[in-house]
Amino acid sequence: MTDEQTLAYVQAASVAVALPLNDAQAQRVATHLQRTAALAALLDNFELDVDDEPAEIYCPAPFLPSQH
Repeated sequence: MTDEQTLAYVQAASVAVALPLNDAQAQRVATHLQRTAALAALLDNFELDVDDEPAEIYCPAPFLPSQH
């Protein structure tokens, strides 16, 4: 996404979840979102073999029901 598209996404998402952001806050969130997307792209492009992360290593956290 371009800078303008990322900022527009952040502004639209903040309205959708009723999170008031001023222009400076929205710009900071957009900057961090772009940085996070760039880091995720690096990880996504990293080649892993099937044996690099065996499924048996995965152990989900225990489910704890909400107290509410």
